[in-house]
Amino acid sequence: MKNPVVWRSLVVVGACLAFVGAQHAAPLRSAPPGPALTPQDSAFHALNRLAYGPRPGDVPRVVAEGVMRWIDRQLSPDGIDDDRWAQRERRFDILKYDRGDLAALYAEAQRERRERKLAAVADTMADKSEANPIAQRGRRLAGEFADLAVVRAALSERQLFEVMVDFWTNHFNIYFAKGADRFLTPDYIEHTIRPRAMGKFEDLLIATAKSPAMLFYLDNWESVAPGSTPPAALRVRARPLFGRRPGLFGPVRDPARQDSVRRRALERMAKGINENYARELLELHTLGVDGGYTQQDVIDVARIFTGWSIERPQQGGGFEFHDWAHDTGEKQVLGVRFPAGHGIDEGIRLLKLLANHPATMHHVSRKLCQRFVNDDPPDGCVDDAVAAWKRSSGDMREVLRAIFHGPDFWAAENMRAKVKTPLEFVVSAARAVAAEPDTSPRLAQVVARLGEPLYLHVAPDGYPEREAAWVNSGALLDRMNAAVALAAGKLQGVTVVLDSLVATGDADQLIDAVNEKILGGTMSENTKQVLRRQLADISDPTQARALAVGLAIGGPEFQRQ
Repeated sequence: MKNPVVWRSLVVVGACLAFVGAQHAAPLRSAPPGPALTPQDSAFHALNRLAYGPRPGDVPRVVAEGVMRWIDRQLSPDGIDDDRWAQRERRFDILKYDRGDLAALYAEAQRERRERKLAAVADTMADKSEANPIAQRGRRLAGEFADLAVVRAALSERQLFEVMVDFWTNHFNIYFAKGADRFLTPDYIEHTIRPRAMGKFEDLLIATAKSPAMLFYLDNWESVAPGSTPPAALRVRARPLFGRRPGLFGPVRDPARQDSVRRRALERMAKGINENYARELLELHTLGVDGGYTQQDVIDVARIFTGWSIERPQQGGGFEFHDWAHDTGEKQVLGVRFPAGHGIDEGIRLLKLLANHPATMHHVSRKLCQRFVNDDPPDGCVDDAVAAWKRSSGDMREVLRAIFHGPDFWAAENMRAKVKTPLEFVVSAARAVAAEPDTSPRLAQVVARLGEPLYLHVAPDGYPEREAAWVNSGALLDRMNAAVALAAGKLQGVTVVLDSLVATGDADQLIDAVNEKILGGTMSENTKQVLRRQLADISDPTQARALAVGLAIGGPEFQRQ
């Protein structure tokens, strides 16, 4: 056709209608039970579940190493050479900033914003906030941080580790766009989640509880015992800690206004406990909604965590315990007595109790089986994971090992039984064509357009795992468009060269090559027919190859893992 843009649009629409129409009539289904797995099948399955999909050449490499040996190696990520990624990550400026640097940047941006608002009162001609270079730098770093997660997932050799980082990021979800979490989130991911992603659950739980990002997101930083009064040195300050009603205040420079500001500040101060963190700790992080706790347990947990707070941004924004704000009375949680007169130590005791509670073992093990095996996890998988948890005192390596070595992980009914999330789809597509991502936020923006903006899930439950959350006609059309653009080299943020992946040829040769190289031999006859129809009138071999690859990635088989 004379106009390649029009041609591309018509082809994409036609293919999408063919695929989506069939999927709308009958939802995406897993492959029916078949013969025993070949080594290639096993490698393909492991790479799709424990990794973000295979790159060219990965399947034969895993077969040569042995699938179970490859799995065991992925369970010990520190032993995996990841020098290529180590060199690549130096390009990301966000990693050069620690929490203190970002806190100072945030505080300065807040100060600039206040000054510009005051200036706007005198000059209403324009809003000058966009001209703030500090705010612009903050937005650039925020976008870069989301892209860092996508590029890591695409390039790192420690694939299972990156999958587990994503799992825990959702399990212990925070909302990046909430106030101070704009500067606290990078530290949370880099220094709370990542170092403990493959360690003991107890250590991770305690670290998230003390994380300033979590304390701010779920408002525990302003939870104080009723009637508690801060020391005089804090009461004389009046500026909110993070632009909200605070427990700490900054200096007031105008002595004439100091008394009235103090009174207003004290009136705004938190005057009681906040139950948000306590409730999510029990319902989401540990026991689960059916974990056997009561509303009184929630109240007493909240009392236990009074005084767990955050330093001012100018001081680094780290964790700090305010003994003056802590409820020192007796509490009882899940029938366990917490005697009066204790401080931060009773919070640590509670977290250890929850981390090793049978309901927590079952709840988190079920989520892991849901992530790696099936949206409706088999009871046997959960039981194996719980047994490994008990044996290892919550060592996630051993819990995962039990899942991956168990029969349910390899059962035919669980093969290709899960639909990829937008993050998994974008990363697996990039890996499938050996795409080379850049350091711009564009690839992360693709993930966001497909429905999963990273670190921006508002509710504390994190992004869903189940297929129903991601499969609908509009979402599948968007995925198809992204896939065709990727294969054609038109997707911004990545560079794709198909020459080393699939050779040009006639339609049948292309379909066979794409089926083998990208889909692991799983292409259905319906998909083959769609590709034949779409390729029939394409005379340019390079365009035909790009279209075949794009339609295969956007088609139904690639959506499954």
